[in-house]
Amino acid sequence: MNTKEPGHEQGLALNRAFFFEAVEPILNQKYPDLRYAAALIGVGSEVLGYDDATSPDHHWGPRALLFLPSDVHENHYQDVWDLLAEELPYTFQGLATHFNPPDRETGASWQREEIQSGPVNHLVEVHSLEGYCQNYLGIKPDDALTPEVWLTIPGQKLRTFTGGEVFKDDLGDLTVLRNKLAYYPDQVWMYLLAAAWARIGNEEHFLGRTGYRDDDLGSRLIAARLVHDLMNLCFLIERVYPPYSKWFGTAFKELKCAKQLMPMFLDVLSGENWQERENAIIPAYEYVADAFNQLGLVEPLPAKVSQFHNRPFKVIWADHRVSQLYEKIQDPAIKAIKEKTLVGSVEQFSTSTSLLDNSALCVKVREIYSY
Repeated sequence: MNTKEPGHEQGLALNRAFFFEAVEPILNQKYPDLRYAAALIGVGSEVLGYDDATSPDHHWGPRALLFLPSDVHENHYQDVWDLLAEELPYTFQGLATHFNPPDRETGASWQREEIQSGPVNHLVEVHSLEGYCQNYLGIKPDDALTPEVWLTIPGQKLRTFTGGEVFKDDLGDLTVLRNKLAYYPDQVWMYLLAAAWARIGNEEHFLGRTGYRDDDLGSRLIAARLVHDLMNLCFLIERVYPPYSKWFGTAFKELKCAKQLMPMFLDVLSGENWQERENAIIPAYEYVADAFNQLGLVEPLPAKVSQFHNRPFKVIWADHRVSQLYEKIQDPAIKAIKEKTLVGSVEQFSTSTSLLDNSALCVKVREIYSY
């Protein structure tokens, strides 16, 4: 069979077939009574459906995640992994199932290699659901989803945990948790909307102020930040988790608002001076403000910019929307948080990959909401 490299969005279909045609029959033969879940979730461009011809250079190919009951995992996860290492075919749909582990010297990471003998170093990960969730999300499946918990699980991880596909779920635990995490509860969502508007309110007049002082570079940086903040706000308005930075723009293009907003944002980023950038961002402010009004969460405010005090800059007065949302938040736990801080979620106040990828650090961040 000829080796088949991916086109757009091939990985999920490949791994679905790999599980049902290669992995499941082996497990059924050896462990006919085993109850478990199988999925493709978590890391990987194919989980998001964004894999393309570049993706196979690492960590792409026939793979899956298995979730065993905790007691079975504790006693038999190595047996399951070893069984698959001995029984899996060396290729599936023309692709090697053997992966070389990461090499620190070369930087290579989980690259496929064709072998002819010996066990397969496969990428069928064997987990317990509890262990996987603690490592990937920083929670246990039965943990109470308090506001502090919601705010410290990065949306990019919530997207990849609830995305992809579950191929099999005998116990139903994985499906139940994915449904619970499908999107933020309404009161948490309103707090995040307030935090998103607050970020814009903090800097919306700086685009012009920096340019007015002949700081063109500063104005460009502020313009880019405001575009990013408006895009994040759009994800919230459409109730979609944003992915991490590599796929942020790709995912934004899938939002309903993208057709109208993308030309505006590109004009902002290409503006030659602060006046051009301000003129370009004004219709974007007004479009997003109108989209927010249409949610019906608060009394509509005019979706029109106006002058910032007596200075020659135009703003949407984002902080007025923050005040409105504050009044609508009734959950005592969220009210206690918003009275202390309006930093929002962990990915609203930090873009550090080192933080957002580290669930243990994100758990420690919960302390800021109860200081």
